[in-house]
Amino acid sequence: MTMTFKNIIQVFIAVLIQLSIHDRVIAQQYPVFSQYYFNELVINPAYAGNHVQLSLTSTYRNQWVNFPGAPRTLSISGHTSLYDGKVGVGMLVNHDVIGSYANQNVYGYYSYKIGFKKSALSMGLSAGYNFVGADFSRLDLLNPGDASFAALNSYKPNFGAGLYWNSARSFIGFSVPFILNSTLVSNVADVGAALQEARYYFLRAGTIQPVNPKGTLKINPSFLVRAQEEQPLSVDINLGFIIHDIVSTGLSLRSGDALIAFIDLKLSESFHFAYSFDMTGSNLNNFSNGSHEFMLNYRTRIRSVHKNVECPDYYGYGINGRPRYKK
Repeated sequence: MTMTFKNIIQVFIAVLIQLSIHDRVIAQQYPVFSQYYFNELVINPAYAGNHVQLSLTSTYRNQWVNFPGAPRTLSISGHTSLYDGKVGVGMLVNHDVIGSYANQNVYGYYSYKIGFKKSALSMGLSAGYNFVGADFSRLDLLNPGDASFAALNSYKPNFGAGLYWNSARSFIGFSVPFILNSTLVSNVADVGAALQEARYYFLRAGTIQPVNPKGTLKINPSFLVRAQEEQPLSVDINLGFIIHDIVSTGLSLRSGDALIAFIDLKLSESFHFAYSFDMTGSNLNNFSNGSHEFMLNYRTRIRSVHKNVECPDYYGYGINGRPRYKK
């Protein structure tokens, strides 16, 4: 690893940390996904374009089934590489409903990749807006005129940044998807408090290693550290197995929350389908039947854009080194 490479990482992380310094806030919940495992874009803007070809993903999450007002989330994203894999662009739309509250996030992504001999570093930026709305008219209120239950509609722009480094078999990423602590509502009722957007920090790393000489069975351990202001630190420990590059299945343990079982199936050269089930480990298990999450991914090469640049394997972490071309 050269000194130039180290300087890039140090400067970029220093900028993220400086931008992230702010007073304490009341947090806004960002959707929690279990299948970031197969779509890293939902947590790191630097991942944009890492699939090289056009990649479109739709995810639906039904959290805490049978629990009234539990979160339901729909996410649609797409990203692709440009300029021989050196640049990535993408877009992400989240629609999250929690009881009477609705949160929407619409973000655009840009990443730039620096290729080294046996690895690559991507630096990413995101920009967009968050919408938070609340409609309490559907609630059975004892006092419908209570100012505490006034309708809430707030649009706030925000931006984020991230780093993503990968080699042939390993990767590590760090991101801050929302850097600004925008105030959504101030002086709520008579409390005098302020509802503000929370800042999130994600640290993610993993590796893929063959188990047998032919490489038809691979082990894929990874982890995710999720830090949210005003909330306890959350850690996911993941262990997956990739079989014949057709199926990926395994378990994830989320600290203090859930045990997650997941499976991803290759339906064709273009389509993959994934499903995960969260078995709640907290006291919510007495009131819900866990959480279900479904994902459908479609990938295709656009010859006029991607030409003959090699695309990574579906379960891989991206092209390592400088762009390579098929003959």
